[in-house]
Amino acid sequence: QVHLVESGGGSVEAGGSLRLSCAASTGEYPYGTYCLAWFRQAPGKDREGVASIDVDGSTNYANSVKGRFTISVDSTRTTLFLQMDSLKPEDTAMYYCAADHKYCGDSPNFRYWGQGTQVTVSS
Repeated sequence: QVHLVESGGGSVEAGGSLRLSCAASTGEYPYGTYCLAWFRQAPGKDREGVASIDVDGSTNYANSVKGRFTISVDSTRTTLFLQMDSLKPEDTAMYYCAADHKYCGDSPNFRYWGQGTQVTVSS
C-alpha cells in the first residue's frame, strides 16, 4: 500500500506560480519502481493527466501545460513535485498525485491516489 499526501495548493492570480508536493510512504515495491504522476479534475470534467515521470526519469506532459509545468522527484523518489508557472484560469482544478508499479500513461488507471490539493487561478 502506497500512501500519498499532496500539499502546496492555493489561490493565485493568472501569471503566477505554485509548487505542489506529494509525499509518498513505503509501498510493497522499492520507491524507484513506481511511475509517479499528477492529474487534475475541474468541476464537471473528467480527471485528466497533467504530467508523469517514469522509473527511468523520462517525463510526459499534457499539451496544455507543456513549457509551463515541470514534474520532478527528489533523489529518493519519496517526494514528487509539480512546479507550475504562468498559471491560467483554466488550470483551476483539484490536483492529485498518483503512483503505480506497472502503469505509466495519461489515463487515470493508477492504483494509488492522494486526497488532492486545490489550485485556483483568478483572472
